[in-house]
Amino acid sequence: MGEIEVKYWQEEEERMPVAERKVFQLERLQTTVNRAYRKVDFYRKTFDELGLKPDVISELSDISKLPFTNKSDLRENYPYGMFAVPLRDIVRIHSSSGTTGKPTVVGYTKNDLDNWNNLVARVMTAGGVTKDDIVHISFTYGLFTGGFGLHYGAETIGASVIPVSSGNTQRQINIMQDYKSSTLVATPSYALHIAETMENMGIKKEELSLKYALLGSEPWGDKIRNEIQERLGVIASDNYGLSELMGPGISGECCAQDGLHINEDFFYPEIIDPLTLKPLPEGEYGELVLTTLKREGMPLLRYRTRDVTRIYREDCVCGRTLIKMEKPQGRTDDMLIINGVNVFPSQVEEALSKVQGVSPHYMIFVRKKGALDAMEIKVEVTENIFFDEMKKQRKLVDDLTSQFQKILLMKPKVTLVSSQTLERFEGKAKRVVDER
Repeated sequence: MGEIEVKYWQEEEERMPVAERKVFQLERLQTTVNRAYRKVDFYRKTFDELGLKPDVISELSDISKLPFTNKSDLRENYPYGMFAVPLRDIVRIHSSSGTTGKPTVVGYTKNDLDNWNNLVARVMTAGGVTKDDIVHISFTYGLFTGGFGLHYGAETIGASVIPVSSGNTQRQINIMQDYKSSTLVATPSYALHIAETMENMGIKKEELSLKYALLGSEPWGDKIRNEIQERLGVIASDNYGLSELMGPGISGECCAQDGLHINEDFFYPEIIDPLTLKPLPEGEYGELVLTTLKREGMPLLRYRTRDVTRIYREDCVCGRTLIKMEKPQGRTDDMLIINGVNVFPSQVEEALSKVQGVSPHYMIFVRKKGALDAMEIKVEVTENIFFDEMKKQRKLVDDLTSQFQKILLMKPKVTLVSSQTLERFEGKAKRVVDER
């Protein structure tokens, strides 16, 4: 990728020596635990039931003595039970979609919003964005944190923002052409959909001014990244956030595209074994758990994200000393258990990346076949495959089946479908249809 131009938004914080940052983290953790105990009934009750006092934290590793917070705790305290300040001090309210029950509600004080804007500005700057960019935001605006989070982060940098929101893809492409958008903010699946629509409209990537794509909100791998970069002519970086903890701005890739830097001066990360709930050492895969370190409106202790990843420290060419997380492989609650085998959708994508002639678009169908589970994976392939003789199609199915068998440890039925026959999504892509 040639020479990487390194930019920072808050250089002192992003490049602080690790030992110095740990002192900060401990002070902030102690303050957060105290505030949560004093100001949030849920935490006070939980601590009292466990016989815990806020002064249990004398070093960072003591965090493992604290209870976890789950999404269900937020739902049970709906809407404002987790707030640590009176409602008059809350200046913004967001919430999750609530597709699986009551939504989770989050509140921000004025300071929380300022911090959020700066953290998103860090992630966007790491991804290449500067005040000279024109940022085209294709996330839905509203209670979802993604649209507003990246909007205000970009404005904080001083970039020009086009709040297009989602939908009407042809209009989006016309706006990108006419307004000279240089940065696209979207889900990876929508970025691919934009690329496909451009091709159908006969518009070449050279007719746009795009340089960067900041993509998040769903798991995606290098096959999708390479395709987006190739078809849109951008540097595509991943960023990670959760509405419950703030929204986007928790972590993001720099232009080296080698792991996401976690803003660990604001979020203390741990990895736990999702079954035993015991902390795992750096470098091991497990569930990401995050504790807010400077949040006023709604401090959260050891929030279980359900995302499966690992965290690790290594020198990065960008000079940031922040700990890194790998792109999440999937979620513990997205995990499919098929005849006793754990399968993540991201493993399907990994298998696809190893076979020539297939696109990154796929759907997983799980059904009952008698007493057993049966799994079918539909994969889009390039048009010319269907004009090839059956032998080539058969070989492609065999190659895919053997890759799936190797990576998933089971043998699914593989069905090839022609290009653009699987459903496209403007929000998060839905990859699994479980019909059991």
